[in-house]
Amino acid sequence: MKDLPDSNVEQVSLKQFTESAYLNYAMYVINDRALPFIGDGLKPVQRRIVYAMSELRLNADAKYMKSARTVGDVIGKFHPHGDAASYEAMVLMAQPFSYRHPLVDGQGNWGAPDDPKSFAAMRYTESKLTRYSEVLLSELGQGTVDWVPNFDGTRNEPVNLPARLPNILLNGGMGIAVGMATDTPPHNLKEVASACIRLLEKPKSTVRDLLEHIKGPDFPTHAEIISSKEDICQIYETGKGSIKTRAVYSVENGDVVITALPFQVSGTKILEQIAAQMQAKKLPMVVDLRDESDHENPTRIVIVPRSNRIDIESLMGHLFVSTDLQKSHRVNFNMIGIDGRPRVKPLTELLSEWLSFRTTTVLKRLNYRLAKILDRLHILDGLMAAYLNIDEVIRIVRTEDKPKAALIKAYKLSEIQADAILDLRLRQLAKLEEIKIQAEQDELNSERQGLEKIISSKNRLKTLAKKEILADAETFGNERMSPLVEREESQAFREKDLISSEAITVVLSEKGWMRAAKGHDVDAAELNYRSGDSFFYSMPAKSNQDAVFLDSTGRSYTIACHTLPSARGQGEPLTGRTSPPSGAFFTGLVTGEKEQQYLVSSDAGYGFITSVGDMITKNKAGKSLLSVPKGGVVNQPCIITDMKHEYIAAISNEGRLLIFSLSDMPVMGRGKGVKIMNIPKARVLERVEMMNHILVFSEVDTIVVYSGKRHLNLKIDDLEHYRGERARRGLKLPRGFQKVDKVELERGGS
Repeated sequence: MKDLPDSNVEQVSLKQFTESAYLNYAMYVINDRALPFIGDGLKPVQRRIVYAMSELRLNADAKYMKSARTVGDVIGKFHPHGDAASYEAMVLMAQPFSYRHPLVDGQGNWGAPDDPKSFAAMRYTESKLTRYSEVLLSELGQGTVDWVPNFDGTRNEPVNLPARLPNILLNGGMGIAVGMATDTPPHNLKEVASACIRLLEKPKSTVRDLLEHIKGPDFPTHAEIISSKEDICQIYETGKGSIKTRAVYSVENGDVVITALPFQVSGTKILEQIAAQMQAKKLPMVVDLRDESDHENPTRIVIVPRSNRIDIESLMGHLFVSTDLQKSHRVNFNMIGIDGRPRVKPLTELLSEWLSFRTTTVLKRLNYRLAKILDRLHILDGLMAAYLNIDEVIRIVRTEDKPKAALIKAYKLSEIQADAILDLRLRQLAKLEEIKIQAEQDELNSERQGLEKIISSKNRLKTLAKKEILADAETFGNERMSPLVEREESQAFREKDLISSEAITVVLSEKGWMRAAKGHDVDAAELNYRSGDSFFYSMPAKSNQDAVFLDSTGRSYTIACHTLPSARGQGEPLTGRTSPPSGAFFTGLVTGEKEQQYLVSSDAGYGFITSVGDMITKNKAGKSLLSVPKGGVVNQPCIITDMKHEYIAAISNEGRLLIFSLSDMPVMGRGKGVKIMNIPKARVLERVEMMNHILVFSEVDTIVVYSGKRHLNLKIDDLEHYRGERARRGLKLPRGFQKVDKVELERGGS
């Protein structure tokens, strides 16, 4: 070392050199690779991919372009790293099972939930931006962000993107830096937007206040979030913790069917974990394991217990503990703040800082627009001066050696105004152009005044930001995918608590096929039925209730609503899950809470009042509920809402009508019941006369009787003539309605 000139040598100790090199590398990984920026929620590679695609005009309305072209632009212009790493980052933004709101719209093989890295090579796939990417890009060219030279100084790239929504929470992200990591779960757009509005209106809101809007993470899977409210609150208060999610399962014909897996859990891995336990004889109660997943059912794993005596809850409780059917997701709100420093942020600080970023972005956009307006008004003032003195301007241009200087001197114009006048075309010298300029000036002045008011008022700026957030939430928001399940600690493994309470409509067909449609506003008669089959009856229910079916012999059968097949298909036969007596057919359907009461009856004229709880049975062969006289058939039960103030309308097919108070009927658990309407046994046995129409109604309801193409509306005053004691014969309906085909009840007199 002594032989070398001192001026060309910098002597640094090995300790100092390694410390400095490692620190530089660590800061590079933290700031430029692993952690997202709070403003747009993106890492540099993601930001560069989105920006490069926008530069290629690959917006949502464009045609798909080969992914290799996009990756080439990304690594050639902005991100000098490997093409494989860049393409993998691009794939992640295109997977709907990885991103809650994908930024890339992919065409081709982009991986599967079972194996996210099974995507095709970039030369085979095509891509463009999704509509949601507008949230990040729409304000890019409006002076909202700073620009820096790219790696080789040949062009500029944005430091960040002007996000209109807190993408950092909406899509989340994972990353491992040097000495720190980030794990931000995705959230529901509408909930986060609502929390932002709350914070704008009440800046001193606490985490618990914001959790009135943000219920918890919202993963792109239908698995349930089972963490308690207190645990979720603690996570958002500290910025760290873990969220527990659990697979969704149901029981079909005694088999356990898993229909949703936790976020980033592979169905193949679940099968391997359960199969390993079966081979190790740790699951003697399980005899078979099947993967029935297909295009219509992306997740359908069937576990077959050894017998119907196996406690399904205990079995699933064991599997939740010993497999990835239940998973804890780390939460670590570590991100690059507006100050450029990485830090873990609680929810209030995170949203407050993003709102500060957003309001600053909006202010930059408004100032940029205001500057553009002032520049244009400046030019228009010059043009107007020229039009008011058009003849003189033309003379100056034609005769002066230096018309620009002459115009500036004559009319006190700026160089910009003089250039605009000299750039005028002959066709623009028309009289109408003066009117157009005046109109444009008025319009721009009006816009300028509005912008100046907003820029000078913090409240108006907040109001504008709030309106824009609400508009984007309406455009891009959707319903929560991950249901939050509240349960006591002691009930953590109970199946009933895992089933979300959703509105459904249970449908029964004439041939005894059952299914369930989502929601209560379902026109069951318009559903698709098998050839030779048709609609029979439907009832609103909830997915965590039981559906009770009655057959013609008076036996009841119970099937859990959440196990009913979807109404998107034609359902399945009840006989596949029940064992009714030979020759029996299904004539009734009942749903509701166990305390809900119904009037059950046979067309022989007998019946009683009972509850749903008394009808429920676990027996596949059903439960003997109503003893039906010889020759009789069970009618569709009638729901009861107010036993003390409702009436019974019993109508025979021969046109006899009997009205009496519902309170005259007994409440029983099972049996033959009492006589409702007096019909001779011989006529019932020969199926000549039957009480095949029975209704429970109130004073405000209307009974509609159909006979052929005619119908008769009967209100409470019209029914007084038919009032009588229970077990009477009833009185004949008017002539023309003594062959009753159908009876309907219009609630509330509608």
